[in-house]
Amino acid sequence: MSITKERKRELIKDFKTHEYDTGSPEVQIAILTERIRNLSRHFEQHKHDFNSRIGLLKLVGRRRKLLRYLQRKDVERYKTLIDRLGLRK
Repeated sequence: MSITKERKRELIKDFKTHEYDTGSPEVQIAILTERIRNLSRHFEQHKHDFNSRIGLLKLVGRRRKLLRYLQRKDVERYKTLIDRLGLRK
């Protein structure tokens, strides 16, 4: 359900804004999106895993807050990020 170190490094490499970036909103949102997608696949087989579902809802809420923050601070960065990640908004 969690992401591997290699996948996390790939996400950081793809979404970083400068050379030593690991904590920008883009990187955080990309990592959260990957974790959310993994949990969504998990629920296809384990429909009654309600404890993990609570964790999924917390991840979605955290991602929503970061997206709202990024939209307030820089709309262009927000639009490019949701296009790259394939999010609906």
